[in-house]
Amino acid sequence: MFAYIEGSLVVREPAFVVIDVGGIGYELKITLSTYSVLKNTSKIRLYTYSHIKEDSHTLYGFIDQAEKSLFMALISISGVGPATGVMILSSLSPEEIQSAIINENVTAIQSVKGVGAKTAQRIILELKDKLAKENLVAKSGQNYLDSHNSLQEEALSALVTLGINKNVAEKAIINNLKNADKDITVEELIKRVLKSS
Repeated sequence: MFAYIEGSLVVREPAFVVIDVGGIGYELKITLSTYSVLKNTSKIRLYTYSHIKEDSHTLYGFIDQAEKSLFMALISISGVGPATGVMILSSLSPEEIQSAIINENVTAIQSVKGVGAKTAQRIILELKDKLAKENLVAKSGQNYLDSHNSLQEEALSALVTLGINKNVAEKAIINNLKNADKDITVEELIKRVLKSS
């Protein structure tokens, strides 16, 4: 439907952004990799994937074509929908996904919430050769936050959007922050919670 959307960044949250294009606000679901690159950005271009169902139309945005290609490869697998694709790209870096697939590390892929052993095996089986031939991996940036309160709010918002129960997410965030470095990123916190829940 859309190849990309370019405009002013109006809202930036760990799980979604709103881009203003000529007075129309487009909400796009994003990965943590994309979120981390969008720090202090006003004008952005996100490469898009449009998912249309009977009861919803959802736009997904990616910082570059490589991240979108990896997402498209993941959702081509039976049992991996767009929400799971975003969950995988938010739980593991593109480099970790590629490494897990090429090295047949089922445990790493299965560590993502909502991905079972059979799905993890299917991802590896169907994507190993493709990843070896193509470069589907994008480098992701880092985003360090100063305030744990802001960090907790952003992480909680993203986790709830990803389908985690709010109470469960709050407890997991607190538990993970107890053992975390002072300069933990929101992306790293969310990844830890996703792996522990």
